[in-house]
Amino acid sequence: MRKILMATAASLVALAGAANAQPAKEVAAPGTIVVHLNGYLQFSVNAYGNSGYNDGTNYAMSTSSYKLSPIGEIGDVRLYPGFDAQTANGIWYGAQVELSTTTSYAGKGVNGNSANGYGAGNLYVRRAYGYIGTPDYGFIRFGQTDSAFDLLQRGVIEAFGDGAQWVADGGASNVFVAGGPATFIYADQGALYTSNKIVLISPAVEEPVLGGKFDAIVGYEPNSNGIKEGYAVDNSSLGANASSISGGSNARRRNTVDAMLDYGVKLDGFNTKASVGYLAGSPLGNLTGAQAYAPLGVFQAGLQTTYMGLTVGANLKAGHVEDGYAFDPKGGRPALGYSVGAAYALGPISVGTSFFDEQSSGAWTPGSTYARTLSQYGIAAGANYALAKPISVFVQGMYYHRHQPTPTTRGNAQGELVSLGTTIKW
Repeated sequence: MRKILMATAASLVALAGAANAQPAKEVAAPGTIVVHLNGYLQFSVNAYGNSGYNDGTNYAMSTSSYKLSPIGEIGDVRLYPGFDAQTANGIWYGAQVELSTTTSYAGKGVNGNSANGYGAGNLYVRRAYGYIGTPDYGFIRFGQTDSAFDLLQRGVIEAFGDGAQWVADGGASNVFVAGGPATFIYADQGALYTSNKIVLISPAVEEPVLGGKFDAIVGYEPNSNGIKEGYAVDNSSLGANASSISGGSNARRRNTVDAMLDYGVKLDGFNTKASVGYLAGSPLGNLTGAQAYAPLGVFQAGLQTTYMGLTVGANLKAGHVEDGYAFDPKGGRPALGYSVGAAYALGPISVGTSFFDEQSSGAWTPGSTYARTLSQYGIAAGANYALAKPISVFVQGMYYHRHQPTPTTRGNAQGELVSLGTTIKW
């Protein structure tokens, strides 16, 4: 009879989400299943400010219709039910689900805004995938999951503060007016990992010169919908399998493929990883006119190394893409972005910082009055102290600036915040 084990809290203290970067978890022995319910709760209080005007949006703390408090709190809860198992003949398999709290309009508690229905709070599925394979032959993932472009993203340093910075969903940066700057330099964002796909993960192949290891990941996404998304009205433009719609779409993808090659080596105390790859995808067709969007085509290269607790890294992305991995308007300039960062851990204390800089088409479209280039950059720094292995407190500071003028506006927007919070993981 197959033995079933409940994973202990001590085995689940890794940062929430880190398991999504692993192809599988080895269990105790063949014929064993490990059932787990990971999760985390994060809460922060934030002093922040915004000003400026860009993308047709007023990035201001007050207008004629509202005035904002400079202090705001935000939090997030995520649950990770799943299991990892091994058959009697050594095949690994398992499933992982990520449940997250959603955002809503203001009300009086989660159901207090009954006048318009926007006050309801609930959980939704952010990831949901299964896997099968072996370390010797590789793995296949299937479902709503990460793919090559973020699983093998190297050089993007986020292991400090709230752990997500500019791609937070429920983190400190979400208190910015309009949520702060969208980006494409960070591939670990919901625009990529919340869609259904098939992902092939190769076994590691050792090279004989330095003793390092190569591995690769290839993913295919038929469309950019999640599990069951688009099947309520499949025979319409809102259906999951629509390949062309009236007016087209700057966000809905089809036939997206990404591939990354990774190399890791440990030499003289340095643990170094480097990766390179490409992502390509097509926009939906336009039934009522010419195609307004260029296909996605993004190159990525990253490098990071760790020595005695210090990790430094850099990442570059370039090609036809907009923030949030939307499509570039035809005739738009190619995008270019990079990030650099460092993090240091010593016992219960860790500190880190990162900087990104991007240029893209932004709000420009053919015939518009916007300048052809949106320039934006951001810097974040933070420190953490682990009160116990699953409990930590953090302080984090962030600043961003955006610039895309028109003939009548300077097109500048900026924001800054200081955050104090805590994270509990299980």
